[in-house]
Amino acid sequence: MSRVKQSWKPGTLVYPLPAVLVSCGDAVRSNLLTVAWTGTICTNPAMLYISVRPERYSYDIIRSNMQFTVNLTTADMVRATDLCGVRSGRDIDKWAATGLHPRPGEAVECPSVDESPISIECRVKAIMPLGSHDMFIAEVVNVLADEAYLDPATGKFDLERAGLMSYSHGGYYAQGGKLGTFGFSVKKK
Repeated sequence: MSRVKQSWKPGTLVYPLPAVLVSCGDAVRSNLLTVAWTGTICTNPAMLYISVRPERYSYDIIRSNMQFTVNLTTADMVRATDLCGVRSGRDIDKWAATGLHPRPGEAVECPSVDESPISIECRVKAIMPLGSHDMFIAEVVNVLADEAYLDPATGKFDLERAGLMSYSHGGYYAQGGKLGTFGFSVKKK
């Protein structure tokens, strides 16, 4: 039996998405912005993208410095993440307003968010104008992982314990538990 489906106008309904804080700038001037249009685009070399509206305050900072850091967010960071998406760095110091702490970059000049369980330092390789947003295609040059979330037995990062959050259609959500592991559907018992 076929399900009944409606046709809608074209839209972006690939949800949920990570709600990340992107830090940009340098030791003198830096900012945070919330981005949901982000993802992995290549494994080797490790690359990702963020899409940013050109009118955003951080757009010119990223374009000028050609680097940024993607900071994964947790349920504990939801208020700060939302504020960084609805207020402009032109008007407020988002670090002070959120109570988040900048950590000096290790492979880039821009800071990362100290409270983030994973911070991904990136260098921009290309900027692609798309329409409402421009896509910054970037190579990952370093990853900072909070040791508090490393499994002592395996050394792997424990995503469930980190309490990462996601964004879906105007709302922020805590992630649920693990449903399976890669290849479990074909694994021999």
